[in-house]
Amino acid sequence: MAEELLLSGNEAIARGAYEAGVRVATAYPGTPSTEILENIVDYKEDIYCQWSPNEKVAMEVAIGAAFGGVRTLVAMKHVGLNVAADPFMTLSYTGVRGGLVIVTADDPSMHSSQNEQDNRHYARFAKVPMLEPSDSQEAKDFVGYALDISEEFDTPVILRVTTRISHAKTVVEPAKREEQPVPEEFEKDPEKFVMVPANARKRHPIVEDRLEKISQYGEEASINQVEKNSHQLGVITSGISYNYVKEVFSGASILKLGLSYPLPKQKIKNFAKQVDKIYVIEELDPFLENQIKAMGIEVIGKDKLPAIYEFNTKIIRDSLLEEQEELEVEPVEDLPPRPPALCPGCPHRGVFYTLNKLGVAVTGDIGCYALGVVPPLSAMDTVVCMGASVGNAFGMELALGDKIKGDIVGVIGDSTFMHSGITGLIDIMYNKGASTIVILDNRITAMTGHQENPVTGKTLMDEETVCIDLAELSTALGVKEENVRTIDPYHLKATNNAIKEELAKDEISIVVAQRSCALLKSVDFKEPYYVDSDKCKDCGQCLDLGCPAIVKEDGKAKINDYLCTGCGVCTQVCSFDAIVREGDNDE
Repeated sequence: MAEELLLSGNEAIARGAYEAGVRVATAYPGTPSTEILENIVDYKEDIYCQWSPNEKVAMEVAIGAAFGGVRTLVAMKHVGLNVAADPFMTLSYTGVRGGLVIVTADDPSMHSSQNEQDNRHYARFAKVPMLEPSDSQEAKDFVGYALDISEEFDTPVILRVTTRISHAKTVVEPAKREEQPVPEEFEKDPEKFVMVPANARKRHPIVEDRLEKISQYGEEASINQVEKNSHQLGVITSGISYNYVKEVFSGASILKLGLSYPLPKQKIKNFAKQVDKIYVIEELDPFLENQIKAMGIEVIGKDKLPAIYEFNTKIIRDSLLEEQEELEVEPVEDLPPRPPALCPGCPHRGVFYTLNKLGVAVTGDIGCYALGVVPPLSAMDTVVCMGASVGNAFGMELALGDKIKGDIVGVIGDSTFMHSGITGLIDIMYNKGASTIVILDNRITAMTGHQENPVTGKTLMDEETVCIDLAELSTALGVKEENVRTIDPYHLKATNNAIKEELAKDEISIVVAQRSCALLKSVDFKEPYYVDSDKCKDCGQCLDLGCPAIVKEDGKAKINDYLCTGCGVCTQVCSFDAIVREGDNDE
């Protein structure tokens, strides 16, 4: 037996893809799913893998690979499936040829997300089966189960994990890779793969019939387990909630649903007959509960358990038992509040400082730059979803016309612009808008941990590739060359002038604020600055930048030389030349 491994759920999913013979894997990075592809790349000798510009493209490439007949995995966070929903819904009709597993990583409690949607509804919506692992071993094994189900029933399969499964580590027993055959050629079948209405109408009954067959499969499938204990209490659960149930209700009978859609109705009915009372314990929506109640089975669930945020044993114990659990948490005293902030040396800071001073309305986007909303920068007025800032800016322009003319800026990162901001820009061009869009180009997908994207010139598999020039791309889309400019956001005056000049125009403008993320290994820090206390007048202007390296001690501004990257932005806001560095006066 191979040596056991301690893996996170995401690492285990990558391992499961390798062992199950996956040949193609695609994704767009997004917490909590990012590490799946970051670990699959370790198997790049056997699995081709790529970051795609967005989840829809990742899904479409995965669909093509599955149509071609090889086992495929596509991964994304929960909101990513919204982006990919269009091809996904039709994929349910076409089915697959090679197995296809779609990993959706949900984020209860919104640790790093803009909403808390429960993606189990997508399985029911699209009428495709869904598996929910409860630990890393299952996360690995369920990839193989999902691909087997996919091929046996000619369907895509959702593997739904949550943050706690994705990032927690448990022991995994690895196995050898099982190579799968690769077809010699694409087997044409237009009635299956071409979803014109005439063909789609024929496929819908197949989808319904397939769902019933998978439900029957679930009656006997080993991943739907009954643990017989007390007849007084039974619990139906799935995913991470199973672990909480085991801890809180150690003596209860449990029906653990690894295949949580479609439900094994007869198995549930039989379980219900064997126990006096049933709890349905599941995070977020009453997905299982409502279906079970619709079967005429009386259960206790969301009438006592919350429908928001992550669970833990205390929540379950407090909600369902009379006893109150006291968690042993060591008190932390005198810890100052630490709101999130842009990193020291972040190139976005100069843009947000400028926008704050200009007092304009700013439509923002998902990514590091969402932190532009935090005081003292306070330069963000909307954030909706990936790519929305561009369309939001145009929408405000349409709504308010001259009332907001010259006072509205859309900001978006380089990766997010490639993800879905580009279509918003096309829309403004086509519909004769005059918005000013600032692309915050820090040469990487930073927020999720420095993944490559089409502007970085490298692939996930560390190969050199084309590098999209955002300024050239903008002019190619129709923005006048004189309305496209690239600036260095470390230079505040140039940044201010560029944005003001473009805002004054009655035509669409693009400002590419280009400077590499300060955390990239390729970025060399300069000598740190310090505050000359003899010159400092305690005006607080440097604190308005919100740089974590600048603190106030004993009423005086001070620069932490461990954090200072030497970017020099703070020197530009000091009216008294009090921010200097060693050697400056000797030059």
